[in-house]
Amino acid sequence: MDAFDVFGPASLAMVSMSEAIIQPVPPDLVYIPMLLNNIGEVEVVLLLWLVVTVSSVIGSLIGYLIGQRWGRSLISKFGSPSHVQKIEALTQRYGTLGIFIAAFSPIPYKVFGWLAGMGEMDKRPFIAAGLLGRGLRFGLEAILIGVYGNQAFDVLMWFLDNEILMAVLILLGAAVIWSTWNWWNGLQMEATEHP
Repeated sequence: MDAFDVFGPASLAMVSMSEAIIQPVPPDLVYIPMLLNNIGEVEVVLLLWLVVTVSSVIGSLIGYLIGQRWGRSLISKFGSPSHVQKIEALTQRYGTLGIFIAAFSPIPYKVFGWLAGMGEMDKRPFIAAGLLGRGLRFGLEAILIGVYGNQAFDVLMWFLDNEILMAVLILLGAAVIWSTWNWWNGLQMEATEHP
């Protein structure tokens, strides 16, 4: 943390950008202590929020370009053409929502950036969903720490320590909702088939 303090917001931008491309360390580990050190300094907190949000989205855009440039060749080399078609269908159908959820939640944002690039998702909704999701996530942390200080820090650290558990729970919840939705739609279809 001392090394990051020397460079201030520039180090936060570097960690945030690289995390959205490939590295596993979440920017929260640098961002949250910086917020704690600047409680009550609204201008500094806003600057940190802007830096972490924009640099993360820039990093995801680089991940998008990597997926666009090399993703298809890797999938073609190790998978079948149907995998490429499925990724394209996935990004066309759920791309914007998927990017927003990944940007806001503990689900790895970088993976969705690569997939969006492989699936040739339109860049405008990709960037908009990333800015909205990351802006809300990091803005919520800034507000909570600004209002509740160390209590909010302890809760946020619990979430970071259990990031994989949270991602699994979110995915399980989404699977249950999707299954329930399909079941519900199936009931409507059966009702119309059998008057």
